[in-house]
Amino acid sequence: MDEGLEQSWWANMPHELLREVLLRIESSEAKWPRRRSVVACAGVCRTWRLIIKEIVKPPQLSSNITFPISLKQPGPREHLLQCFIRRDNGTQTYYLFLSLSSALADDGKFLLAARKFRRPTCTDYIISLDADYMSRESNAYIGKLRSNFLGTKFTVYDVQLPHSRANMAKSCSTKLVNPKQVSPKVPTGNYPVAHISYELNVLGSRGPRRMHCVIDSIPASAIEPERVAPSQTSYSVSNLGTSFPFFQTNSTHMENSISGEQNNKRDDVLVLRNKAARWHEQMQCWCLNFHGRVTVASVKNFQLAALPVNGHAEPQEDDVILQFGKVGKDLFTMDYRYPISAFQAFAICLSSFATTVACE
Repeated sequence: MDEGLEQSWWANMPHELLREVLLRIESSEAKWPRRRSVVACAGVCRTWRLIIKEIVKPPQLSSNITFPISLKQPGPREHLLQCFIRRDNGTQTYYLFLSLSSALADDGKFLLAARKFRRPTCTDYIISLDADYMSRESNAYIGKLRSNFLGTKFTVYDVQLPHSRANMAKSCSTKLVNPKQVSPKVPTGNYPVAHISYELNVLGSRGPRRMHCVIDSIPASAIEPERVAPSQTSYSVSNLGTSFPFFQTNSTHMENSISGEQNNKRDDVLVLRNKAARWHEQMQCWCLNFHGRVTVASVKNFQLAALPVNGHAEPQEDDVILQFGKVGKDLFTMDYRYPISAFQAFAICLSSFATTVACE
């Protein structure tokens, strides 16, 4: 940070006045690309960064994705956050964008990228904050998706614990890191946070796929109105084990709301299952109501909802937590909401690209 800037009148502005100015900027710049002004303010100096960190709310409360840490935090409760995925078949790369309008395709705000790597016994999808350099050696590497040999079961790995009080074991494939480089506050490695399964279709029927997803890092009780899903509050560079306050958000109220639960017996994990499609006689195909967000019939299309709780017989339309569907040759919509994050939603959708004919 420039010492001259630190000593400038910007840094020494009265905190009450500075907070009021930054509050107005944050509230007025609600959408990208103008929201980059909020990020720019956080980079002016340490004082500005601390205030911005306090006033920027997580996606669950603001429906905004501002900093990289927002990609690891739950989406909004009341509605689906609209995104889309562009596929590059030539390089086996997938790009996640935040939709900037209600159109099915726009320029979008880049969020994440993933690249497919085939192994002798499995397939890996490396997920990165960098659209151009996707490698586990990169500081932008934040997690991966790994399939089994048949492409019917998948595991989502995070490079850090899903929240500060999580008690999860590292995967046996954890990357070796120089102990001197690891921060004791933010462990690095591969932490399995979700498992996705596609049912084998031994009869060879051309019906819809059947899938379910177990989110190990989210308790089933998180979907209840008075509960709050745990989430990460700081992003760490996987290779250096360094936690960056610039990427933090003020989630103290969320951490406090779950602190009591962590001392009790661990709740059952959240389980998502795809909604059953209905056969349309006139169109002669299986259909789901995507409310105009999907326009091309595809076996990849799905909607996920939490398993019925409290005696509810069937998930309702507004119970959809994640929906994914085709709108063009290499263009797909991805809409998600609380309690999953953009990172988790993206990883689940990547599994739909990878499954084999054994599931169809």
